[in-house]
Amino acid sequence: MPAESADPRKQMLFITGMLGAGKSTALRAMEDLGWEAIDNFPIRLLRRLVAEEPADHPLAIGFDARTRGFVPADVIERVGRLGEADDTLVTTLFLDCSGAELERRFNETRRRHVLAQDMPLAAGIAAEREMLEPLRRWADVLVDTTRLSTNDLQMRMRELFAATAPAAMTVTVSSFGFARGMPPVADLVFDMRFLDNPHWVPELRDRTGLEPIVGEHIERDSAFAPTFARIRDLLLDLLPRYADSGKSYVSIAFGCTGGKHRSVHMAERIAGALRERGFSPTVLHRNLRSRTAEMLEGFHQP
Repeated sequence: MPAESADPRKQMLFITGMLGAGKSTALRAMEDLGWEAIDNFPIRLLRRLVAEEPADHPLAIGFDARTRGFVPADVIERVGRLGEADDTLVTTLFLDCSGAELERRFNETRRRHVLAQDMPLAAGIAAEREMLEPLRRWADVLVDTTRLSTNDLQMRMRELFAATAPAAMTVTVSSFGFARGMPPVADLVFDMRFLDNPHWVPELRDRTGLEPIVGEHIERDSAFAPTFARIRDLLLDLLPRYADSGKSYVSIAFGCTGGKHRSVHMAERIAGALRERGFSPTVLHRNLRSRTAEMLEGFHQP
Protein backbone atom coordinates (compact mmCIF):
# COMPACT_ATOMS: atom_id res chain seq x y z
CA MET A 1 0.00 0.00 0.00
CA PRO A 2 1.29 3.51 -0.70
CA ALA A 3 2.50 5.37 2.35
CA GLU A 4 0.03 7.93 3.58
CA SER A 5 1.03 11.58 3.17
CA ALA A 6 -0.31 14.72 4.79
CA ASP A 7 0.17 16.56 1.47
CA PRO A 8 -3.10 16.26 -0.53
CA ARG A 9 -1.43 17.05 -3.83
CA LYS A 10 -0.78 14.45 -6.52
CA GLN A 11 2.81 13.27 -6.09
CA MET A 12 4.93 12.64 -9.16
CA LEU A 13 8.62 11.74 -9.37
CA PHE A 14 10.43 11.91 -12.71
CA ILE A 15 13.61 9.82 -12.87
CA THR A 16 16.13 10.27 -15.66
CA GLY A 17 19.88 10.13 -16.14
CA MET A 18 22.67 8.30 -17.89
CA LEU A 19 21.98 4.89 -19.37
CA GLY A 20 23.36 2.31 -16.96
CA ALA A 21 23.27 4.68 -13.98
CA GLY A 22 20.52 2.72 -12.19
CA LYS A 23 17.13 3.99 -13.35
CA SER A 24 15.51 0.55 -13.23
CA THR A 25 16.82 -0.02 -9.71
CA ALA A 26 15.51 3.38 -8.61
CA LEU A 27 12.06 2.63 -10.03
CA ARG A 28 11.94 -0.74 -8.25
CA ALA A 29 12.81 1.03 -5.00
CA MET A 30 9.89 3.41 -5.53
CA GLU A 31 7.59 0.44 -6.12
CA ASP A 32 8.77 -0.98 -2.80
CA LEU A 33 7.73 2.33 -1.20
CA GLY A 34 4.20 1.92 -2.58
CA TRP A 35 4.48 4.12 -5.65
CA GLU A 36 3.29 3.09 -9.10
CA ALA A 37 6.33 3.03 -11.38
CA ILE A 38 6.32 3.39 -15.17
CA ASP A 39 9.45 3.21 -17.31
CA ASN A 40 10.02 4.82 -20.72
CA PHE A 41 6.56 6.38 -20.85
CA PRO A 42 6.07 8.51 -24.01
CA ILE A 43 6.62 12.13 -22.99
CA ARG A 44 3.82 13.42 -25.25
CA LEU A 45 1.24 11.43 -23.25
CA LEU A 46 2.14 12.90 -19.85
CA ARG A 47 -0.84 15.23 -19.57
CA ARG A 48 -3.29 12.44 -20.40
CA LEU A 49 -1.68 10.16 -17.81
CA VAL A 50 -1.77 12.80 -15.10
CA ALA A 51 -5.41 13.62 -15.80
CA GLU A 52 -6.39 9.98 -15.36
CA GLU A 53 -4.32 9.21 -12.22
CA PRO A 54 -6.02 9.66 -8.81
CA ALA A 55 -4.40 12.15 -6.44
CA ASP A 56 -3.88 9.52 -3.72
CA HIS A 57 -1.73 7.34 -5.96
CA PRO A 58 1.91 8.56 -6.12
CA LEU A 59 3.54 7.99 -9.48
CA ALA A 60 7.20 7.55 -10.48
CA ILE A 61 8.04 7.83 -14.19
CA GLY A 62 11.38 6.90 -15.70
CA PHE A 63 12.68 8.17 -19.03
CA ASP A 64 16.05 8.33 -20.77
CA ALA A 65 17.66 8.50 -24.20
CA ARG A 66 15.77 5.36 -25.28
CA THR A 67 12.33 6.82 -24.56
CA ARG A 68 10.16 7.58 -27.59
CA GLY A 69 10.07 11.30 -28.33
CA PHE A 70 12.93 12.03 -25.92
CA VAL A 71 14.06 15.63 -26.36
CA PRO A 72 15.50 17.19 -23.17
CA ALA A 73 14.10 20.66 -23.85
CA ASP A 74 10.65 19.19 -24.49
CA VAL A 75 10.85 17.11 -21.31
CA ILE A 76 11.72 20.18 -19.23
CA GLU A 77 8.86 22.17 -20.75
CA ARG A 78 6.20 19.47 -20.34
CA VAL A 79 7.19 18.45 -16.80
CA GLY A 80 7.56 22.11 -15.86
CA ARG A 81 3.96 22.78 -16.91
CA LEU A 82 2.77 19.88 -14.74
CA GLY A 83 4.62 21.33 -11.76
CA GLU A 84 2.78 24.64 -12.12
CA ALA A 85 -0.53 23.03 -11.17
CA ASP A 86 -1.61 23.68 -7.59
CA ASP A 87 -2.79 20.09 -7.13
CA THR A 88 0.46 18.42 -8.27
CA LEU A 89 3.78 18.02 -6.45
CA VAL A 90 6.53 17.28 -8.96
CA THR A 91 10.07 16.17 -8.10
CA THR A 92 12.82 15.42 -10.61
CA LEU A 93 15.78 13.10 -10.03
CA PHE A 94 18.88 12.75 -12.19
CA LEU A 95 21.08 9.65 -11.86
CA ASP A 96 24.67 10.32 -12.87
CA CYS A 97 27.70 8.02 -13.09
CA SER A 98 31.32 8.33 -14.22
CA GLY A 99 32.13 7.41 -17.80
CA ALA A 100 34.63 4.73 -16.76
CA GLU A 101 32.09 3.00 -14.52
CA LEU A 102 29.40 3.17 -17.22
CA GLU A 103 31.81 1.54 -19.67
CA ARG A 104 32.48 -1.21 -17.14
CA ARG A 105 28.76 -1.83 -16.63
CA PHE A 106 28.00 -1.92 -20.36
CA ASN A 107 30.90 -4.28 -21.02
CA GLU A 108 29.84 -6.50 -18.13
CA THR A 109 26.26 -6.81 -19.43
CA ARG A 110 27.31 -6.80 -23.11
CA ARG A 111 24.59 -4.29 -23.90
CA ARG A 112 24.93 -1.82 -26.77
CA HIS A 113 24.70 1.88 -26.05
CA VAL A 114 21.84 3.43 -28.00
CA LEU A 115 23.96 6.41 -29.08
CA ALA A 116 27.17 4.54 -29.84
CA GLN A 117 26.04 3.01 -33.13
CA ASP A 118 29.31 2.30 -34.96
CA MET A 119 31.31 4.53 -32.62
CA PRO A 120 33.32 3.36 -29.58
CA LEU A 121 31.30 2.97 -26.39
CA ALA A 122 33.08 5.92 -24.77
CA ALA A 123 31.98 8.18 -27.63
CA GLY A 124 28.34 7.16 -27.21
CA ILE A 125 28.49 7.85 -23.46
CA ALA A 126 30.10 11.26 -24.10
CA ALA A 127 27.38 12.14 -26.63
CA GLU A 128 24.66 11.13 -24.19
CA ARG A 129 26.25 13.17 -21.38
CA GLU A 130 26.30 16.27 -23.58
CA MET A 131 22.67 15.73 -24.61
CA LEU A 132 21.49 15.26 -21.00
CA GLU A 133 23.38 18.18 -19.46
CA PRO A 134 20.26 20.45 -19.48
CA LEU A 135 18.33 17.76 -17.59
CA ARG A 136 21.17 17.37 -15.09
CA ARG A 137 21.15 21.11 -14.35
CA TRP A 138 17.34 21.17 -14.17
CA ALA A 139 16.81 18.23 -11.79
CA ASP A 140 15.80 18.84 -8.17
CA VAL A 141 17.90 15.93 -6.88
CA LEU A 142 21.19 14.56 -8.21
CA VAL A 143 22.49 11.11 -7.19
CA ASP A 144 25.89 9.90 -8.40
CA THR A 145 25.82 6.09 -8.54
CA THR A 146 29.47 5.58 -9.51
CA ARG A 147 30.35 3.96 -6.18
CA LEU A 148 26.89 2.64 -5.29
CA SER A 149 25.85 -0.99 -5.51
CA THR A 150 22.26 -1.92 -6.31
CA ASN A 151 21.50 -2.23 -2.59
CA ASP A 152 23.19 1.11 -1.87
CA LEU A 153 21.04 2.88 -4.47
CA GLN A 154 17.86 1.29 -3.13
CA MET A 155 18.77 2.48 0.36
CA ARG A 156 19.47 5.98 -0.96
CA MET A 157 16.06 6.08 -2.67
CA ARG A 158 14.35 5.06 0.55
CA GLU A 159 16.17 7.80 2.43
CA LEU A 160 15.18 10.42 -0.12
CA PHE A 161 11.62 9.50 -1.00
CA ALA A 162 9.94 7.53 1.79
CA ALA A 163 6.69 9.48 2.13
CA THR A 164 6.53 8.96 5.88
CA ALA A 165 9.06 7.77 8.43
CA PRO A 166 8.64 4.10 9.41
CA ALA A 167 7.12 3.28 12.76
CA ALA A 168 10.58 2.27 13.99
CA MET A 169 13.95 3.37 12.73
CA THR A 170 15.50 0.86 10.32
CA VAL A 171 18.90 -0.33 11.52
CA THR A 172 21.25 -2.30 9.26
CA VAL A 173 24.36 -4.02 10.62
CA SER A 174 26.73 -5.27 7.95
CA SER A 175 30.16 -6.77 7.48
CA PHE A 176 32.55 -6.10 4.60
CA GLY A 177 36.13 -6.65 3.46
CA PHE A 178 38.46 -3.69 3.06
CA ALA A 179 40.13 -5.66 0.26
CA ARG A 180 37.01 -4.96 -1.85
CA GLY A 181 36.65 -1.32 -0.82
CA MET A 182 34.74 0.69 1.74
CA PRO A 183 30.92 0.56 1.77
CA PRO A 184 29.75 3.79 0.07
CA VAL A 185 26.61 4.10 2.19
CA ALA A 186 27.31 3.72 5.92
CA ASP A 187 26.71 6.01 8.88
CA LEU A 188 29.20 4.30 11.19
CA VAL A 189 32.21 2.19 10.15
CA PHE A 190 34.34 0.13 12.56
CA ASP A 191 37.66 -1.47 11.57
CA MET A 192 38.22 -4.95 13.08
CA ARG A 193 41.59 -5.67 11.47
CA PHE A 194 43.41 -5.30 14.80
CA LEU A 195 41.85 -8.53 16.10
CA ASP A 196 43.61 -11.89 15.72
CA ASN A 197 42.91 -13.16 12.20
CA PRO A 198 41.48 -16.73 11.89
CA HIS A 199 42.70 -16.78 8.28
CA TRP A 200 46.15 -17.71 9.56
CA VAL A 201 44.86 -20.75 11.46
CA PRO A 202 44.67 -23.60 8.89
CA GLU A 203 41.65 -25.33 10.44
CA LEU A 204 39.71 -22.03 10.53
CA ARG A 205 40.71 -20.52 7.20
CA ASP A 206 37.84 -22.04 5.20
CA ARG A 207 35.26 -21.39 7.91
CA THR A 208 33.38 -18.12 8.50
CA GLY A 209 32.58 -15.79 11.36
CA LEU A 210 29.12 -17.36 11.53
CA GLU A 211 30.59 -20.54 13.01
CA PRO A 212 31.07 -20.83 16.81
CA ILE A 213 34.60 -22.21 16.54
CA VAL A 214 35.70 -19.11 14.64
CA GLY A 215 33.90 -16.81 17.07
CA GLU A 216 35.60 -18.49 20.02
CA HIS A 217 39.00 -17.92 18.42
CA ILE A 218 38.27 -14.23 17.79
CA GLU A 219 36.96 -13.67 21.31
CA ARG A 220 40.11 -15.16 22.84
CA ASP A 221 41.89 -12.02 21.64
CA SER A 222 42.17 -9.83 24.76
CA ALA A 223 41.12 -6.79 22.73
CA PHE A 224 37.75 -8.27 21.73
CA ALA A 225 35.73 -7.94 24.96
CA PRO A 226 36.52 -4.27 25.73
CA THR A 227 36.08 -3.30 22.06
CA PHE A 228 32.74 -5.07 21.82
CA ALA A 229 31.54 -3.39 25.05
CA ARG A 230 32.57 0.09 23.92
CA ILE A 231 30.95 -0.23 20.49
CA ARG A 232 27.76 -1.72 21.99
CA ASP A 233 27.47 1.07 24.54
CA LEU A 234 28.19 3.73 21.92
CA LEU A 235 25.45 2.40 19.63
CA LEU A 236 22.94 2.09 22.47
CA ASP A 237 23.59 5.76 23.21
CA LEU A 238 23.55 6.96 19.59
CA LEU A 239 20.60 5.03 18.12
CA PRO A 240 17.91 6.62 20.35
CA ARG A 241 19.41 10.03 19.56
CA TYR A 242 19.23 9.28 15.83
CA ALA A 243 15.60 8.22 16.22
CA ASP A 244 14.74 11.37 18.17
CA SER A 245 16.27 13.51 15.42
CA GLY A 246 13.95 11.87 12.85
CA LYS A 247 16.55 9.69 11.12
CA SER A 248 14.79 6.82 9.35
CA TYR A 249 17.74 4.62 8.41
CA VAL A 250 21.02 3.88 10.18
CA SER A 251 23.71 1.73 8.60
CA ILE A 252 26.47 0.29 10.83
CA ALA A 253 29.36 -1.46 9.07
CA PHE A 254 32.16 -3.65 10.43
CA GLY A 255 35.20 -4.30 8.25
CA CYS A 256 38.13 -6.69 8.24
CA THR A 257 40.52 -7.65 5.46
CA GLY A 258 38.39 -10.14 3.56
CA GLY A 259 34.99 -9.72 5.18
CA LYS A 260 34.82 -13.39 6.15
CA HIS A 261 35.82 -13.83 9.81
CA ARG A 262 36.32 -10.93 12.24
CA SER A 263 33.85 -8.42 10.80
CA VAL A 264 31.18 -11.11 10.36
CA HIS A 265 31.45 -12.27 13.96
CA MET A 266 31.44 -8.74 15.39
CA ALA A 267 28.43 -7.77 13.25
CA GLU A 268 26.49 -10.79 14.50
CA ARG A 269 27.41 -10.12 18.13
CA ILE A 270 26.49 -6.45 17.93
CA ALA A 271 23.20 -7.24 16.18
CA GLY A 272 22.38 -9.67 18.99
CA ALA A 273 23.14 -7.03 21.62
CA LEU A 274 20.88 -4.54 19.84
CA ARG A 275 18.04 -7.06 19.69
CA GLU A 276 18.34 -7.55 23.45
CA ARG A 277 17.70 -3.82 23.85
CA GLY A 278 14.59 -3.73 21.64
CA PHE A 279 16.01 -2.92 18.21
CA SER A 280 15.36 -5.11 15.15
CA PRO A 281 18.49 -4.82 13.02
CA THR A 282 18.85 -6.34 9.57
CA VAL A 283 22.18 -8.15 9.18
CA LEU A 284 24.02 -8.24 5.84
CA HIS A 285 27.39 -9.82 5.02
CA ARG A 286 28.68 -8.22 1.82
CA ASN A 287 31.73 -10.36 1.11
CA LEU A 288 31.04 -13.53 3.02
CA ARG A 289 30.95 -15.74 -0.09
CA SER A 290 33.44 -13.76 -2.15
CA ARG A 291 36.21 -15.98 -3.54
CA THR A 292 38.16 -12.89 -4.57
CA ALA A 293 38.13 -11.60 -1.00
CA GLU A 294 39.36 -14.96 0.26
CA MET A 295 42.35 -14.78 -2.07
CA LEU A 296 43.12 -11.16 -1.19
CA GLU A 297 43.08 -11.99 2.51
CA GLY A 298 46.29 -13.93 2.12
CA PHE A 299 48.14 -10.95 0.63
CA HIS A 300 47.67 -8.85 3.77
CA GLN A 301 49.18 -9.05 7.20
CA PRO A 302 46.97 -10.39 10.00
